[in-house]
Amino acid sequence: MSKQRTYSISELAQELDITTRAIRFYEEQGMLAPQRRGQERIYNPKDRVTLKLILRGKRLGFSLAECKGLIELYDPTGNKKQLTSMLSKIQERREQLEQQILDIKQMQLELDIAEERCQIALTEL
Repeated sequence: MSKQRTYSISELAQELDITTRAIRFYEEQGMLAPQRRGQERIYNPKDRVTLKLILRGKRLGFSLAECKGLIELYDPTGNKKQLTSMLSKIQERREQLEQQILDIKQMQLELDIAEERCQIALTEL
């Protein structure tokens, strides 16, 4: 039986291009539970995958609570529930983004109108 690969907090931070402070924050949020050797944190491959999932979720605009929920659904023997939930979250996020795009376009239109009115008012002075 081979020994499982482990990681220090600095190794994970460097590999994933995040700060050790961020990793400790996710630990405080209950999303990671590394083993301890004195004051040293020892992370296993599952912790590494969890961190990668958190970072991916954040890039997709998911809240930490949503990331945590998806991670809790993870089942290495079959993650159909996790994938189904992820698809649902992706659709929700896509709808939110589409609404934000519409809101931004509306705001741009209102800015264009305000700008035009200011330009007209300046020429009338």
